[in-house]
Amino acid sequence: MSSASSSQERVNFDDRYLSEKRIPGSSRASSKVRSEIETPHGPLRRESVQSLAALSVAADPRVDPREPAWPRDWRAYTCLFGGFLLMFNSWGIVNAYGTYASYYMQVLLPGQDILLFNLVGSTQSFVVLILSAIVGRFLDAGYSRHLVACGTVLVALGSFLLSIVNGETGNYGLIWLTQGFVSALGMACFFVTSSQVVATWFKAKKGFAIGIVASGASIAGLVYPYMLRQLIRTHGFNNAQRYVSTVTTITAALAIVIARPNPAHHIRKPETWFRVRVFIDTHAFRNRSFVWLVTAICFMFFGFYSVFFNLEQWAVSKGFGFRALNTIGAESGLPSAPASGQIHSFWLLAIMNASSTIGRLGSAYLCDHFGALNVHAVVMAIASLLVLLLWTMASDLSSALAFVVVFGAFSGAVIGLPPASVAYILGPDPLAQAKLGQWTGMMYSTAAIFALTGPVIAGHLITHYDTFLTVQCWAGGCLAVSAMCLGMAIWCRQRPAVLQSSAPEPKEQV
Repeated sequence: MSSASSSQERVNFDDRYLSEKRIPGSSRASSKVRSEIETPHGPLRRESVQSLAALSVAADPRVDPREPAWPRDWRAYTCLFGGFLLMFNSWGIVNAYGTYASYYMQVLLPGQDILLFNLVGSTQSFVVLILSAIVGRFLDAGYSRHLVACGTVLVALGSFLLSIVNGETGNYGLIWLTQGFVSALGMACFFVTSSQVVATWFKAKKGFAIGIVASGASIAGLVYPYMLRQLIRTHGFNNAQRYVSTVTTITAALAIVIARPNPAHHIRKPETWFRVRVFIDTHAFRNRSFVWLVTAICFMFFGFYSVFFNLEQWAVSKGFGFRALNTIGAESGLPSAPASGQIHSFWLLAIMNASSTIGRLGSAYLCDHFGALNVHAVVMAIASLLVLLLWTMASDLSSALAFVVVFGAFSGAVIGLPPASVAYILGPDPLAQAKLGQWTGMMYSTAAIFALTGPVIAGHLITHYDTFLTVQCWAGGCLAVSAMCLGMAIWCRQRPAVLQSSAPEPKEQV
């Protein structure tokens, strides 16, 4: 049998497996004795289903018990570092954009509508997400190294061009083109790749490994703003951006070598790429739990990055945020230190990103024990309350720092768990997990338009009503709706097993 036909058989088997997965009332289920619950992995005793927590773990075993807790191959850990670097140079750059926006607003392009500055950051998010479905499918076909190499070239090109196009006065159109579009094309090649190549190595600790990868975005959100601010002070924006671009290029190039998937991972190469079904798996949207998860991620992106993009401007408007962006030449001469009760505004964003590292790692550890969907729903609900209550009531530096630290921790969990939640829905079957890149990519691509329009709407609300309360209510409301959708995803995932466990016992035939 040829390798092509063998690959096609695996795909067909996978499709049948996913389409038949836990359908209540099916002939397979009815043929079993009702004292047992039939799952794709064998019968499950009813006694195992005594609570939602037990059901969430037992109804879908996480891993093969023969799988070692941690990989024994050293390549798994170099790949983990490579995935970290890819996230560092993709979503980490999105996290750092608030510092760029603050500089553009103050020095390069003063007097412009906040909407325009938010549009650059939201364009980055949109491009990264809209291409995720395509990138995820190429990952499943084994082209991870090609994607990383292509992404490195594009990120380096866009980043270095940003240091050239501004001149002395700034050019909004070219900033949008280089930073918002060209760099984002390269970041799109990194984003899904970062977690999916690592997931091929870490089976028993998949959630925790993805959490480590996701922390790359938090670390970048701390390193890049601080680096940019300090270098602007001594070298000016254009030279500072060249130094940042050099760091980005070197770390991305290193990932080409070390971010390589497990050779034993199932590869799904289609017979032809010129079909829509190659990139869009229709079985995914027949899974109600996955549909609710996608809806939750859409609402999350609708409001989440409005916090990051507008945090510095909010602090300045309240009087306890201080801008001290010296530039070489006539613009220098700003106060060298903030007054009492003030803080350099960029530190708020840096602290939030640093705090999110704790949330990403902590939630990733918990999801290996309690299920990614369950953890995701809880942290999303808490994040929405923090925005609606703690942020709206913050009126001085102490309360602002409290919000930044606490929300930062939960925001890291909110933004870092979606890939783990997709893996949790797919289950442990290797053939199902072979679709992880495709399903994750489809989820992010669906959310792309929300990532583009959400921050723009928030920026317009601030400008139109002249208050940051609008963006606080907008972000908090979107996160609250997202938490509700995650609750529905959990309910849909558990409902088939609950229905089977509550069905009456069949009467014995005489």
